[in-house]
Amino acid sequence: MNVLMTGATGFVGSAVAHQMIASGEYDVVAAVRRESNVLPNKVRQVVTGDLLPNTDWNQALRGVNVVIHLAARVHVMEDDAADPLAEFRNVNSEGSLNLARQAAQAGVKRFIFMSSIKVNGEQTTGGSLFTPNDTYMTTDPYGQSKLEAEQGLVVLAKETGMEVVIIRPPLIYGPDVKANFRQLLKFTKLGIPLPLGGVQNKRSLVALDNLVNFIIHSMTHPKAANEVFLISDGEDVSTTELLEKIAKAFGKKPRLLPIPTGFMTLAAKLLGKGSVAGRLFGSLQVDSSKARELLDWKPVITMDEQLKKTVESYNNETSV
Repeated sequence: MNVLMTGATGFVGSAVAHQMIASGEYDVVAAVRRESNVLPNKVRQVVTGDLLPNTDWNQALRGVNVVIHLAARVHVMEDDAADPLAEFRNVNSEGSLNLARQAAQAGVKRFIFMSSIKVNGEQTTGGSLFTPNDTYMTTDPYGQSKLEAEQGLVVLAKETGMEVVIIRPPLIYGPDVKANFRQLLKFTKLGIPLPLGGVQNKRSLVALDNLVNFIIHSMTHPKAANEVFLISDGEDVSTTELLEKIAKAFGKKPRLLPIPTGFMTLAAKLLGKGSVAGRLFGSLQVDSSKARELLDWKPVITMDEQLKKTVESYNNETSV
């Protein structure tokens, strides 16, 4: 099977590429902005430039059966763009739909689109879970651009017959993870006390290994066609429980102070960090039963196992 991947040099994409090459079942083409040395030698690279509404995908799409579209303008905490929504739309909506239209014209059978749980919203309350059929509650430009791309893909699938699979993951963690999760690894390894010992929220996460496995699984499963999936480990944890698990993976005792979350939320808002407080103290749970029941899929790794791999990778990297 011939597969075109965008975002193949990223956190998720590089893991997918390595897994597919290791299986020996796929010929993988990576659409890249510039030549990269982080991909397996057996991956053929085609330089396409940036993901834009006018990008020419003709060369990259030749002979391709499946597109795995992971590239995106990612969510950023401090966006200094004059019009963030326009910037996100340019790449994530219009750029993605341009690729999808050309893919359909080239005879691609299935288009897998990596969306985001932000399409559903930022938080769940009262023990509720996000589902694929929720009324959309996205609140930021990134989530809006992903939603618009999803809506355009649904229309395109009906018009062309190209099958579309949409995946909305929550927080992804695993070896080489960046951003806030990496900071938690750093603080835990250094033994820095954190005021997060009494957080009673519930968060769904997805291990990198589980997400990669699901992406590959959804490439060929007949029942995945034209469906939306929320994917997670199925092991929802509080922020406190997550930090305890990370500390265990490091072989350390967690240093967590039980500061009232109401006080910390107020302090964060006063400092202009209300969104950070929402992620640390709020709940976000997803219902991934559709993936398990419709596609007969199940996680291939537990949270503890993935955290152990993540910590081992972090230790190796930071000890150099």
